[in-house]
Amino acid sequence: MKVVLAGAFGNLGAEILKILCRENYEVIAADLKEGTIEGTEGKYTFVQIDATNPETLKGLCEGAQAVITTMGLTGASTRFTAYDIDYQGNMNLLEEAKRAKVKNFNYISVISCDEPGAEKVPMLHAKYLFEEELKKQDMAYVIHRPTGYFYDIAKVFKPYVDNGEMQLLKGYGKVKANVIDCPDFAEFIVQHLLDENVTFNVGGKETYTYEEMAQMCFDAAGKPLKIKWAPIWLFGILANLPKIKKAGKHDIILFSKWTLSHNLVGDTCVGDKSFAEYLKKYFGKGE
Repeated sequence: MKVVLAGAFGNLGAEILKILCRENYEVIAADLKEGTIEGTEGKYTFVQIDATNPETLKGLCEGAQAVITTMGLTGASTRFTAYDIDYQGNMNLLEEAKRAKVKNFNYISVISCDEPGAEKVPMLHAKYLFEEELKKQDMAYVIHRPTGYFYDIAKVFKPYVDNGEMQLLKGYGKVKANVIDCPDFAEFIVQHLLDENVTFNVGGKETYTYEEMAQMCFDAAGKPLKIKWAPIWLFGILANLPKIKKAGKHDIILFSKWTLSHNLVGDTCVGDKSFAEYLKKYFGKGE
């Protein structure tokens, strides 16, 4: 079966690509740039695309039964917004999939993007808008809403661990999340590739508060935990500073504020990897 994987060389995309190749799917791996992923050599066809330019998507989905898209803005950008990538980029891909009569469209969204207040956070709202458009189509859809990923928490917390002081939102230290390991999530995505018209709120098997996560990170690094509690309103001011906007960091700060102040617990618990053990390995090795 032929599958188009858009965003094939990001962190999650790479894990999905490994599984698709392992399971002998005919894979079209589409992205801005091709990466090197061990075990996939010679097992897929790479197509260079720019999702903001529909011309680069022409013919991409011909003969494919399913599309998986992980495309989305994940960091600061001075060139694009979440609406350019998460919404319009995926809309461009969806239109191409429709022209090719693709039967199944799989979209990686994010948990809580439909909650009240999320419309003020572009990195959530853009995904929600695309979800709503996808649901209107005739083709079958699967929407995956992950809570977050092991590596994201470790990467975000690492500078604070290195500096010896964690910063959390005052009054929100008990906010919880059950983040998931990317390989576990990728397995789940491929297993449900041909499901029809379903939305999964996906998380891992362990649920922790952000204060507990911070403690685990510092413990793994062999450092005493020190927390600096920041008022939530400070994030709003910070996001709107001219230098922050100029650097393209406005949206990512609003997204960080949201994630640190809302429970992100998926009711579809996937995989058997331990977040606690992951953090011990990550910080214990100083990676």
